[in-house]
Amino acid sequence: MSRPLNFLHMTTFYPPYSFGGDAMYIYRLAHALGDSGHRVDVVHCSDAYHLLHPGKPEIQFPGHPNVKVHSLSSRYRRLSPFFTQQTGCTGLKRRKILEILNDKPYDVVHFHNMSLIGAEALRFEPDGKQAVKLYTAHEHWLICPTHVLWKFNRRPCEKPQCLRCTVLAKRPPQLWRYTRLLERVSTHVDQFLAPSRFTANMHAERKFPQRLVHLPYFIERADDNWKNPGPRPQEKPYFLFVGRLEIIKGLQTLIALWNKVPGVDLLVAGSGNYETELRRMAAGKSNIKFLGPLTQKQLGNLYYHALACILPSITYETFGMIIIEAFARKTPVIVRDLGAFPEVIDDSGGGLIYRTDEELLEAIERIARSPSLRAKLGEKGYRKFVEKWSKEAHLQLYFDLLHRIALGKFGYVPWDGNMQKQPAASA
Repeated sequence: MSRPLNFLHMTTFYPPYSFGGDAMYIYRLAHALGDSGHRVDVVHCSDAYHLLHPGKPEIQFPGHPNVKVHSLSSRYRRLSPFFTQQTGCTGLKRRKILEILNDKPYDVVHFHNMSLIGAEALRFEPDGKQAVKLYTAHEHWLICPTHVLWKFNRRPCEKPQCLRCTVLAKRPPQLWRYTRLLERVSTHVDQFLAPSRFTANMHAERKFPQRLVHLPYFIERADDNWKNPGPRPQEKPYFLFVGRLEIIKGLQTLIALWNKVPGVDLLVAGSGNYETELRRMAAGKSNIKFLGPLTQKQLGNLYYHALACILPSITYETFGMIIIEAFARKTPVIVRDLGAFPEVIDDSGGGLIYRTDEELLEAIERIARSPSLRAKLGEKGYRKFVEKWSKEAHLQLYFDLLHRIALGKFGYVPWDGNMQKQPAASA
């Protein structure tokens, strides 16, 4: 029988020192592995979080007895992540990372957002060198200095012009990106992963030297509180926006046309750097309500009672965690036809896709006036969630992947007592 495994997850951001869906995926995966009896260590950089958010996190997250979290911090504070951003090296974090890496015989080392940890870490090997090494591209950092393929602060990137784009984004240019550092260290990773086929294809088109395999996100079945929902947050029907309040998330496009949506409210859950401007745009519109950052439990009830969740992002998202969070509550979604969003809708049938404001208004009207359509879309989304994006489905895919990689790398699976060592198959 397989024994419990030792996992090491390494990432720049981890709850509560985090901002987006990538950190929530790592948190959920770490806890799912812990629930299964595996031992998990997570390394993240609290200095990086405070570089972007000087105060304490607004929302706290419960820990897990099988998950140990290591927060990297330095007495030099902001200097540490800035040095890493400039050089691609672990710098002031290097000794601590190596100390953790060699603390126990890890079976799996899984890298995530390495932007302010340092690309250099990809080449680090734990003692014994019997670990499978993975990297999940939660964003486009491997091929984009600004991470989000948002060109010149005004449109999705159709062709790389990275130096000018970085300057216009008010970020220091990264000289290491003009070396072969990423190409060299990427060879030390056994498999790169992408949460969508779109993201895998985008990395191939932008000439990232390693192949990305599709491994979608998940949320736990325990999250599907549609079975026992709380009371409605308000009597008036509403559509829901959930996400960071940044310009690339596109909330401003909803605010601009919401006066054309009679009889329903728009509830907004989240916070971010663009929040002040968004609130200014919505001033005087009583049918738009900002709720601030909310816990997952609070969000669950909002999802359940919403007519639909709208994702109007104006750049290339890598998956759309919000979509399956809605599906888990049998709530349909309306998404812009851009990035990975339409892929998730095509795979599920759980929502509507729009290209223009007119198509968005039509989609909103169709769902608002037809409870049967809402229920039909929500049921389709939920069925696909259980089949493809639940914890059980994800862990099956994850461990199948680990077995395949181990067989190819070692000729056997080190943690499986029933496997006999065999020569690895020739290429």
